[in-house]
Amino acid sequence: MNVLELSLFLMLLLFAILGSGVWIALALAVCGFAAVLTKIATPAGQVLATSMWTASNSWDLTALPMFIWMGEILYRTKLSDDMFEGLAPWLQRLPGRLLHVNVVGCAIFAAVSGSSAATCATIGRIALPELLKRGYDERIAVGTLAGSGTLGLLIPPSIIMIVYATATDQSIARLFIAGVIPGIVLAGLFMGFIVVWALVNKARMPPPEPPVPIRQRIYASRRLIPVMLLIMGVIGSIYGGLASATEAAVVGVFLALALSWWSGTLTRQGFLDSLLGATRTSCMIAFILAGAAYLTAAMGFTGIPRALAEWITEFNMPAWALLTVLTAFYIVLGCFLDGISMVVLTTSIIIPLVKKAGFDLIWFGIYIVLVVEMAQVTPPVGFNLYVLQGMTGRNIFTIGAYALPLFFLMCVAVALVAAFPGLVLWLPSTMLDVK
Repeated sequence: MNVLELSLFLMLLLFAILGSGVWIALALAVCGFAAVLTKIATPAGQVLATSMWTASNSWDLTALPMFIWMGEILYRTKLSDDMFEGLAPWLQRLPGRLLHVNVVGCAIFAAVSGSSAATCATIGRIALPELLKRGYDERIAVGTLAGSGTLGLLIPPSIIMIVYATATDQSIARLFIAGVIPGIVLAGLFMGFIVVWALVNKARMPPPEPPVPIRQRIYASRRLIPVMLLIMGVIGSIYGGLASATEAAVVGVFLALALSWWSGTLTRQGFLDSLLGATRTSCMIAFILAGAAYLTAAMGFTGIPRALAEWITEFNMPAWALLTVLTAFYIVLGCFLDGISMVVLTTSIIIPLVKKAGFDLIWFGIYIVLVVEMAQVTPPVGFNLYVLQGMTGRNIFTIGAYALPLFFLMCVAVALVAAFPGLVLWLPSTMLDVK
């Protein structure tokens, strides 16, 4: 069996197993086992044990359960209520008024969460009912919330960045810092869209609310102090070189517990629920990473990544064409898989091509997160769509149509990052002491 035939066989095998409903981690491991068996001299069991142990014994993975736990704790607090009350007086003067709360609120919560679905659910829990009650158009309110929730993947700390960094042996802290400017740019694009939409569709906007005096706005801003302190504690400690990503995660959990206690929402049951929720999510991701590590090792023995890289090279494809193909590939893949599965499933094949093309792996990490963000709002597997379906009762395809303009804005963000790599690489290059 030559390399092409083996590649097709493994691809068909993987999709057949995934289509049968088997766990993604097991599907990856089975494909890896089948690949190793094609090489008679390679001990399949030994490769399995070594690769899975190496993937599970990574120190970088220590940050993963801590950041997940921090998000679980904050999800059970009154943080979204405080953020809405603190942001609303300042944003209601802009065209689009309180619709901007969706974007700014998601951007702020993304800086203390790391999960797209958690960001969408937390902000949507308070913002969406308030917007609909005040007469805002449901289509734009739901659509901007679905799109803005994806900022939870891009603005650090990001769970998917930790997964990518572990799979490609990159610095988590540098990836976190690299995501700051693209995250701000994407949030700015979303807010710009809301401004344009509001100016064009004035008849679909509710009547303006009475202006809030500056003194009351400043007084309302006090409710933003806890979350800003949390952001400074987590991201500030990394940016200042005071803590690694793992140490910053511990700081984040401590501050989240303190915030929960201070707001009166820290109960014994809530503490246990958050701990169990973080444990389940962390185990799922670690299991997927272990299966992907075995598949990656198996791919190395088969020579498929090297052959594929040489095959692509023969086309003399320019860098922009390769990125266009990869973007289309990930958009299609995102219709069927969640973001973490997309990253770990494709890393062993894509990274050799990326290295061959001369792309910086930190830059490519931000690029892949941006593309994976699109998967959060594309049916039938978009997680943000399912979150909002539970809140609104709308069909996920309807919600996907609401979020379509923001999907196109994510495409614009990908084009900007590709055209101006400095948007990603400038900030990490200034942080020479961050590991």
